[in-house]
Amino acid sequence: MDTTDLIARARAGDHDAFRDLVAGHSHELQVHCYRILGSLQDAEDALQETLVSAWRNLGEFGRRSSLRTWLYKIATNRCLDKLRADSRRPRIAAPYPEDALPESAGAGDAPPWLEPYPDALLDQRPGPEARYDLTEAISLAFVTALQLLPPRQRAVLVLRDVLGYHAAEVAEMLDATSESVHSALKRARAAVDDHLADSGGRATARRPDTAAEHRLVARFTDAMQRADLDALIDLLVTDVRLSMPPAMLEYRGIESARLLLAATTFRPGRRYRVIPTRANGQPAFGLYPADPHTGVHRAYALVVLTIAGDRIAAITGFFDTTVMARFGLPRTLPGAD
Repeated sequence: MDTTDLIARARAGDHDAFRDLVAGHSHELQVHCYRILGSLQDAEDALQETLVSAWRNLGEFGRRSSLRTWLYKIATNRCLDKLRADSRRPRIAAPYPEDALPESAGAGDAPPWLEPYPDALLDQRPGPEARYDLTEAISLAFVTALQLLPPRQRAVLVLRDVLGYHAAEVAEMLDATSESVHSALKRARAAVDDHLADSGGRATARRPDTAAEHRLVARFTDAMQRADLDALIDLLVTDVRLSMPPAMLEYRGIESARLLLAATTFRPGRRYRVIPTRANGQPAFGLYPADPHTGVHRAYALVVLTIAGDRIAAITGFFDTTVMARFGLPRTLPGAD
């Protein structure tokens, strides 16, 4: 059934026609909202608000733009509404599930609301003028850099440099002038480029699933399951970064990493089962330590790796285990027979 007929039926109140009309756009709109908001939960909420708004206002859709562009306009403005409503306040949460941490941490850039995004949900089609490739544009380093921008700059950069919309289209979507879009884009590009250069994010952007990455994933899994701290340290770059949203702390360097991992992840007697997955275009793992009393392995964290060559440049740990379900990971694993 063609789009014109679906639009006509949807305007007449046919919910099934509307569902079919927007079905091919939902995943990419969710990715778009995630980039701007940094949280998968908030992105899901913004997507639902977008679809409700589109249903209610379908009669206003003229053919000056494509349906996809019209939906992106709605989604972007729903995200900006959420930011203006101050929904980005830091979440109240324990900074880390351990009682004691080394004191070598510094201030980190990752915002407290940052969440990982499952690769299985990725779906987006950049235009010919996109400045970032899809791998870089979903990485945790890039999404973190976006969260440091003012909301309007964030939206302009994503629409222009990730999705590849022309400046005039972005101006229309944001009800702004082309001059203000160019100005916001210039400032946003400079800020994001500076952050990626400082964090090493741009240098580590890479195509996934390379042979080197597969070997590194295998070595990381083996080190974790054998609780071999030295083997894991051997996988890290000298200036490795470890962060743990929502705690706005960052540990930098091999020695800080050793202190942190020894005090927490590799405490004496702790053993893990590890399930590989993917998040933000990067290798990720569900970690399951064994309960010392029952032997059952319980969800502990989702860890995302940033890779540089054959080494790990950054480790980001998410200790809110509710994210596990989004990756199809169980909350518990049986103990060894």
